[in-house]
Amino acid sequence: MNGSLRLILVGLFCFFSGWVCSQKDTAKTKNAEVDLYKSACKLMDSAKYKDAIVLFKKAIKVKSDYLEAYNKMALAKLKLQDYKGAEKDLQAASKIMPDNYESQKTMGILYYETKKYKEAKATLDSAYLLNVDDPELAYYQARLMYDGKAYKNALDACSRALDLKPNYLDVLYLRGEVRFAMKDYAYCIKELSEAIKVMPATNPNYTTYKIRAKARFEVRDYKNAVNDWNVYLEAFPEEEEALVSRGACKIETKDNSGAIADFDAAIKLNPKNPVSYNYRGVAKGESRQFVEALKDFDYAIKLKFDYAGAFVNRAAVKFASKDKRGACEDLNKADSLGDDMAIQLIETYCKH
Repeated sequence: MNGSLRLILVGLFCFFSGWVCSQKDTAKTKNAEVDLYKSACKLMDSAKYKDAIVLFKKAIKVKSDYLEAYNKMALAKLKLQDYKGAEKDLQAASKIMPDNYESQKTMGILYYETKKYKEAKATLDSAYLLNVDDPELAYYQARLMYDGKAYKNALDACSRALDLKPNYLDVLYLRGEVRFAMKDYAYCIKELSEAIKVMPATNPNYTTYKIRAKARFEVRDYKNAVNDWNVYLEAFPEEEEALVSRGACKIETKDNSGAIADFDAAIKLNPKNPVSYNYRGVAKGESRQFVEALKDFDYAIKLKFDYAGAFVNRAAVKFASKDKRGACEDLNKADSLGDDMAIQLIETYCKH
């Protein structure tokens, strides 16, 4: 092989080698937006929404009509409560493809989160016509029905979501809330207990314990209600409602000193709530601290002059203190305020 031929072959080799490399670079460039999108989705799965948005923007910069990136970026902004940003992205997505399911569903969720319920219902219903097998869509439809007090329909939507995705925690929580709103306390307890069994120990939903505690109080399972309030109050030790509610349960379990401690804490948080003084008066009365109990009832009535329950409870302590006349006066006052129990007590204790 002479020198000139060798040079030609080497040149051709370099040419083809470079062409191959160029093809690889072009292929890489063509897939750049996809790689960015996939990386951003992984960040979404780890709840790193801000970092994901950066990559979605880069993907859109490579491909300006990247529908999926706009949808996912809107969802990330929704998670960050950047509602205006999410709406802007969804509007851009709708220009690319007006009847895209993901765009419509995410817009429906956006409307729901911003309390535009009429728009949320219309948009989610439109999305449902495009895809009936999305458990997340069924969940948000159930939420809308629950907020609208269409409880049976909400339960049906929850069932549909759970058929598609068993142990869907948000749906399990919601189903328990619906049962509580329906005053179906036994089912509420059962279904929230199922949710608690599968909820991650590292990320508990404390509201579930709160609702179950209230349901257990309604079925007079006071001991277990206290246990639920204990869990809840570990996370929210200064929530007045929880302290008052646990104190009420403790009265029923004869833990009057524990109840008084809860009401003391609640009154420290809010000295103007007559309910706390009324219940503390009951706990003190049960402990035969009659003088202190009467002070609490007096103050509860001072804060709320038409507090029928406080008049009834004060009457009970007055009876225990041998003050029948004062007790009957309180019962007559409670009766005039419409208390259902007062007339029965008057007939039993004040007509002789």
